Amino acid sequence: MQLAKRIEQLPPYLFVEISKKIAAKRAQGISVVSFGIGDPDLPTPDHILQGLWKAAQLPANHRYPESDGLPEFRKAIAGWYSRRFAVTLNPDTEVLPLIGAKEGIGHMALCLLDPGDIALVPDPGYPVYSIGTMFAGATSHWMPLLEENGYLPDLDAIPPDIARKAKVMWLNYPNNPTGAVCDLAFFEKAVAYCKKYEIALCHDAPYTEIAYGGLRPPSVLQARGAMDIAIEFHSFSKTYNMTGWRVGMAVGNPKLVNALMRVKSNLDSGIPQAIQLAAMAALAGDQSCVADNVRHYQHRRDTLVAALAQIGLKVLSPKASLYIWARVPQGYTSAAFAAKLIDEAAVVVTPGSGYGRYGEGYVRLSLTLPDDQLQEGVRRIASLKLGTQA
Repeated sequence: MQLAKRIEQLPPYLFVEISKKIAAKRAQGISVVSFGIGDPDLPTPDHILQGLWKAAQLPANHRYPESDGLPEFRKAIAGWYSRRFAVTLNPDTEVLPLIGAKEGIGHMALCLLDPGDIALVPDPGYPVYSIGTMFAGATSHWMPLLEENGYLPDLDAIPPDIARKAKVMWLNYPNNPTGAVCDLAFFEKAVAYCKKYEIALCHDAPYTEIAYGGLRPPSVLQARGAMDIAIEFHSFSKTYNMTGWRVGMAVGNPKLVNALMRVKSNLDSGIPQAIQLAAMAALAGDQSCVADNVRHYQHRRDTLVAALAQIGLKVLSPKASLYIWARVPQGYTSAAFAAKLIDEAAVVVTPGSGYGRYGEGYVRLSLTLPDDQLQEGVRRIASLKLGTQA
């Protein structure tokens, strides 16, 4: 029996490997503090759970859902986009509920890329952008995200012959893993660039509501002309602590939304209706839960940034997202420093190299762990001797 080449070429998924390391340590009876995965520890707000519980009692919600979601859910998403971003969407043609944003991101490559095509992919970046590209038989052209550029891609540095061949550009702000943000002016530039070269612009935006100091990150759809070529992926996971419920959305250009719906309808059966109704309760309910989340994360951010700086790591305090992007000590690679932390302190961080070539030299630390564990993790890191590695 022989597997497909795409499976043989598939690297281990970054967070599966991290979970294996955690399990191995715990099997030895060692208490592990994990800054590894961005999975909110804060519970799903009660009013959302109440909506889920009530919806789950209805037999109509026990049957197959439609791939394109409940009409009332699409209307609720359009309403949220109108209130939050002043973006007007047609809920019948420009909104598509997803089984989490990751599902839509992975499927989008099948909508846009044929074998031999090129996707413009950020590096460092969320691995699914390039993995989806590989599944479609296409090639990733890496757009370096460098600290000196504020972790924004230099669009002018993309060779014109690559730009003419490219079919899709992936962006992600607030950014994972760097925590960088962009303004509407950058989105305007990206939209103009993609229109010039007839490139579909895909923006992954699950962190827009996790922002600090009053910052309100924009949607790419606020940029002039974006609806002509852009689709945006958003999620309930980080905003409402709903990672386990698997619900998100894609919104934007109707041709792109329709293509994604056609792929989805052939590969999945949609989001369970009770979860759609819970998501509607999230959008319609008291939004103070989001502000409470941000306060928790901001306190953790400030605590962790101060502690890392005190032990000599170069850290920029992020304006948004759930992550700290820290430069490793001199003489260490990302993987070597992450290995030192797990081996000597039972602390898990994500090596930046797992997000691409330009992530080398950094590690990512997530803020999604309880305060007592965060403090313990800080104590353990501070106890290490971080001299230059031989």
